[in-house]
Order: sequence, then C-alpha cells, then structure tokens
Amino acid sequence: MRLLVLLLAFMVSGCTAQPDTVLRGDPLDVMFLQMMLPHHEQGVAMVALAGERAQDDEVRMLAAAIASTQKTEADAMRGWLTSWGEPLTAPPDAHTGHGGVRRSDPEEVGRLAALHGRAFDERLLDVMIAHQDDAVQMARWEAGSGAHREVRELADRIDRSRTAQIAMMRKFLGRG
Repeated sequence: MRLLVLLLAFMVSGCTAQPDTVLRGDPLDVMFLQMMLPHHEQGVAMVALAGERAQDDEVRMLAAAIASTQKTEADAMRGWLTSWGEPLTAPPDAHTGHGGVRRSDPEEVGRLAALHGRAFDERLLDVMIAHQDDAVQMARWEAGSGAHREVRELADRIDRSRTAQIAMMRKFLGRG
C-alpha cells in the first residue's frame, strides 16, 4: 500500500522517472554546444566594444541586440551542458577532427579595440559577417543532426537570426 501511495504521489507531482537519453546529452548535441559556447562568448566580447566605439547608431543597436541574444543563448547552452553533467568546454583537441571550434582570429578583439568611429563600424561589420556565418554553418549541421529537440530548435533560431543579421550588416556596408 505504501508503494502505491508513493507512486501515486510521484505521478501527481510530475516527478516521474525519465529515460537516460533525456538526462544525458547526445554526443553530437554536446559537441555543438561546446563549440558554440566559446563562439558566442567571443562574439559578445567583440560587439561589446560598439557601445563606446561605434559611430553609427544602427551599428550600436545591432551590436546590443547581438550581445543580448547571444548571452541568453549561452545561458541556455550552459544549462543543458550542466544538467547533462558535461563540461562547458571540451579538451583542446577534442574537435579537431571536424574543423575545431570556429572562431574569429583571437587577436581581432584587440584590433577592434584600437579603432573608433567609421573605421570601427566597418571592421566590426566585416568581422561579424564572417563570425555569424560560422555560427550559421554550425547551426545548420546541428539542426540536421542533433538528437534533442530543444537544441535543434536553438540551432534553427541561430540559423535564421544570424542569416538576417548578416543581411543587415551587408546592407549597412552597402553590399546587400
């Protein structure tokens, strides 16, 4: 009788046992998140410079939107990896077999920090077009290969939003 009452209590509270596949991260999803997380962090660092260096208000607004979106997405990625018991970053050589973590030149933040005004705007837009294109490529791979619906949905949102951002940045540069 106690077992039946306990089982009923768990069912009513919504605390039911979940299959292991829900509690652990799929290796492909984990790889995507571990690659995308540092990519997002680098993007946020670059666009953060726009607040004091950008000349164009639209560039500053786009940079703020990118930072906000990518911080929110990074929080979700950290949450999934943590809940799955996975490290936030992979060992240094873990992703070399499939192209490594796609990042902009690590020295680019320093080069951007040295610029102001229109020179900063143009350089930031050029760098972020390439940076966001890398995100689109990784997201498309995950959207077609990932196991967890939520991670695939994030990848789809990344694909759509970064594609739109690239079009906007190209327009700002007179290339779109």
